[in-house]
Amino acid sequence: MLRYVFRRLLTAIPTLFVIVTVAFFLIRVAPGGPFNQERGLSPQIKANLEAQFGLNDPLWLQYVHYLGNLLRGNFGPSYNLPDFTVTELFAKGLPISIQIGTSALVLALLLGSFLGTVAALNQNKLADYSVIALATAGSTIPTFVTAPIIQLVFGLSWKLLPIGGWGDGAFVNKIGPVLTLALPQIAIVARLMRGSMIESLRSHHIRTARALGLSDWSVVVKHALRGAVLPIVSFTGPAAAALLTGSIIVETIFAVPGVGRYFVDAALNRDYTLVMGTVVVIALFTIVFNLIVDLLYAVVDPRVRYD
Repeated sequence: MLRYVFRRLLTAIPTLFVIVTVAFFLIRVAPGGPFNQERGLSPQIKANLEAQFGLNDPLWLQYVHYLGNLLRGNFGPSYNLPDFTVTELFAKGLPISIQIGTSALVLALLLGSFLGTVAALNQNKLADYSVIALATAGSTIPTFVTAPIIQLVFGLSWKLLPIGGWGDGAFVNKIGPVLTLALPQIAIVARLMRGSMIESLRSHHIRTARALGLSDWSVVVKHALRGAVLPIVSFTGPAAAALLTGSIIVETIFAVPGVGRYFVDAALNRDYTLVMGTVVVIALFTIVFNLIVDLLYAVVDPRVRYD
């Protein structure tokens, strides 16, 4: 197991290198620059700013300098937020995005798995059709529609939740963003669990367990659920990486100071270092969670071994 983890971590190094290289040159190819958006900026001041941040150096030299800083854990300064470094912005916004993303992921896995199991145990019945209808609606309605509806109903009409804002991380301020992020994931998890549970219930070892007189609870929880959860484990890796790194739509609508808004603002303003830092963080999250998913496979499925 440890050898497998070590090999995966070694393969992550060239993967990160390729991602950083492609992202670095792609954003430089885009027209404009971090100081082109400033109106009334004289050519002399612009040249001085570019010289200060090394943007007048050859592109290959900028790339070498960035790799050197990245190896030292330095993401560099933000061009459009000069009072902060990229690391400081992440230290401020990433914990907030992680809180919301983790809550949404846990809610999606628990509620989605429960609904999918209920639908599978009542196939072609009212409960099954209801779960399918809810899952279809949840996966097709975008978050920029769901979020205003939650604000309108629970915030303006019923006065149960604040319309927006973080409020120093108060619980009531997290409910709206978490629900908005979780609803599409609940729909996906419910559909995955329904399909895999139906297949698992039809397998030979489940028939054998029923023939031996085991209770329905034991058959479903101890035997069928373990095989049915494999697609959910696969889904959790990329879903966790996406949720934990923030959502620009949810964070903008609910005025949540996470990292999602930084990425879009940085891309629009050509804030190279902030864009690159976000790309690196997302890539790291994706690699780590995919590794965790592979290790969980060995825990859930005894047929999987990493020797």
